[in-house]
Amino acid sequence: MQVVGDIFVIIGTVFILFGVIGLMKFKNFYTRILVTAKIDTVGVITVIIGIAIKHGLSFFSMKVLLLMGIVMIVNPLASHMIARSAYLSGYQTEGQDDKAKTTYNEEHV
Repeated sequence: MQVVGDIFVIIGTVFILFGVIGLMKFKNFYTRILVTAKIDTVGVITVIIGIAIKHGLSFFSMKVLLLMGIVMIVNPLASHMIARSAYLSGYQTEGQDDKAKTTYNEEHV
């Protein structure tokens, strides 16, 4: 089981590494928030599963799996709230139509 746990931890670490490289590639705020949400959610969950497998069935692994459940719920919500608040506050990115943006903000604030 140690080898399987190590494989999961390595896969999660590689996923986080590629995500950080992808984060540097994108220039738009909204694509960056999408990439960071995927890095945090999928990469961290894969590492947590690897740690739980390495430690076997114990109290520590149950706490780690509870932490994984919390990450699965909180991280997508936090990413959505950050992106929505940026959108509603009028954060501009390249190539956006200013008129459509202000119309939406005036109607939904």
